[in-house]
Formats: sequence, structure tokens, C-alpha cells
Amino acid sequence: MELYFSPLSSSLASRIVLHELGQAAEFHEVDPFTHRLLEGGELGAISPLALVPVLRNEAGELLTENAAVLQYLADRFPEKRLAPTDPLERTRLQQWLSFVGTELHKCVFAPLFDRGAPEGAKAHALSKAKPRFDLLEAHLQSRQFLLEDFSVADAYLVTVLNWVQATPLQLSNWPAVSSYHLRLCARPSVARALAVELPLYLAEQKRHQAT
Repeated sequence: MELYFSPLSSSLASRIVLHELGQAAEFHEVDPFTHRLLEGGELGAISPLALVPVLRNEAGELLTENAAVLQYLADRFPEKRLAPTDPLERTRLQQWLSFVGTELHKCVFAPLFDRGAPEGAKAHALSKAKPRFDLLEAHLQSRQFLLEDFSVADAYLVTVLNWVQATPLQLSNWPAVSSYHLRLCARPSVARALAVELPLYLAEQKRHQAT
């Protein structure tokens, strides 16, 4: 398998899941601003929207969209139980993947990181954060994970929660969410993924500051 990724972006969730599965992959780093591969070439030549993650499986087929890639990886190795097989529980997994993807990633964080966002967009995005984090806080007060056990939805959520430190949001306002985040960052698969991608992210920032 091959994973096209940008350091500490949403594609980090796929790296976490690969570590959870104990699966090796070939990783191709993509500059998030130019959409160029560091090894040369354009991600747009592989995937029209030039967005990560992009997963190429052993058959050479390309998969995009974070929730789809994560579920594909989980279903390839069902013995690891990173996605429920019970229909209702699987729907709950999709519910949380959708929540993280739309209500947190796209609704709150995407405008905060969008350099071309119109004036007021960032303030509007911040105003959307509280009810969404309040919902998450209530859910996590009595549980370790989003579902009964660690799942691909947790890999996505911990990835997104890492972005808080680059915003005015403070996880300390939501103690259960903060505790969840610290607990998952200490999980071996997450810690390993962060240890790989943080230096790459810092190098990426240095490159852009130089230009």
C-alpha cells in the first residue's frame, strides 16, 4: 500500500491506523500549499482535488476521502476490530466519522486554517466550536473511546484535536475531551505517528518561511 500524506494533516489518521494494524506502507509526502510531492510531481496528477489522504492499494486502485480510507483499512483487517461489524454499531462509527469530518474538521478548523478565508470567517468558525465541543464533552465523560473500543473514528478525532494548539481554542474548557486527547496521544500507535510527522511538519514550516 502507498499513502500520500501531509504532515499532521487529516492523513495522520491513516498512518495511526496503519500502525494499529501493524501494516507497512510506502509514504509519499505532499506539500499542503503547493500540492507537490516532495519526491517530484503533482498530487493533482494522481487525484483531481489534490487533497490528502490518498491511498493506493496493492491492486493499484486509488481511494480518497478520510472516512472512506479509514474504513477500507479497518475492513481489510477485520481481526483488529477497528470498525464494528454489527450494523447498528457500524452506523454509529459512520456517525462519529461524519461528525469529526463535517462538524469539527470542515466547520471549525478548515476556516481557521484557510489563508484565503474572507474577513469574519474565522470568528464565525470559532463561534461554531462551543456547541460541538460541548456535545463531545458530554459523550466522553463516561467512556474511554467514541465507541466501546478504539476505532478508526478515534484515530480521526485525535488527529483533529491536535490542531487545537494552533487556534485560540483551549481544550481545558472541556476536561473530558482534554483527558481523552492526552490519553490517546500516549497510545503507542498515535505516539509513533506523531513522532514521525512532527519533525516533517517543522521542516515543512521552515521551508515555507524561507520562501
